[in-house]
Amino acid sequence: MALSSSVALVTGAGSGIGRAAAIALAAEGIRVGVLGRTREELEDTVTAIAAQGGRAIVLVADVSDEGAMRASVDELASTFGKIDIVVANAGINGVWAPIDDLKPDEWDQTIAINLRGTYLTLHLAVPHLKQAGGGSIIVVSSINGTRTFTTPGATAYTATKAAQVAMVQQLALELARHHIRVNAVCPGEIATSINENTRQRGAEDTAIPVEWPEGQVPITGGKPGRSEDVADVIAFLASDRAAHITGTPIWVDGGQGLLR
Repeated sequence: MALSSSVALVTGAGSGIGRAAAIALAAEGIRVGVLGRTREELEDTVTAIAAQGGRAIVLVADVSDEGAMRASVDELASTFGKIDIVVANAGINGVWAPIDDLKPDEWDQTIAINLRGTYLTLHLAVPHLKQAGGGSIIVVSSINGTRTFTTPGATAYTATKAAQVAMVQQLALELARHHIRVNAVCPGEIATSINENTRQRGAEDTAIPVEWPEGQVPITGGKPGRSEDVADVIAFLASDRAAHITGTPIWVDGGQGLLR
């Protein structure tokens, strides 16, 4: 697709990977709907996009809320005439705790945002991609649940991230006849604010007693990756440069997952 005529929906676009992805896509000439729960953050993303000559609109919604998501997707399609790129990025770490301590409502919250949110995003956006004659979906998963399983107490989180990759591979086949590609990016340690929505209990009860090297990201000498490192891969997968790639998880972790 010619990116300069494309329209993208990016969830969780107020900060971190979502913000970086929205800015990177807009730099390619894509018109972007930046979706999230905090209007002030979203407006800041839109301002950054406008400063580089791009176009974007604010869409305030909780990705687990069907009504709010439906209204936001409809608003984006109405504003720009179509949707042909989706970046399903919104997610939380949630509560990390031993399975016998993890409360049902804590489990449900992580599932609601990470998994129901991904489902609703695709459920509501795919009809627009079909109408556009094709497109690209990029789901932001994680190395947790796909390459590594050693984060203490992160059962709910890893379950959602593994499920996202399963969805990607299932939908890559289902949507291929509609010329819609579906891929996942699986970041490792990235310098974002996601840890602000993490609560951890009983780590000593579930941690694996292994000593990692100084730092845990080999390619950077232990430093976390940047949101832009993930955004660059997302922009590639959104473009025709990735025309023959679908159903594929791409790990963006600087080799971190190989240590584990």
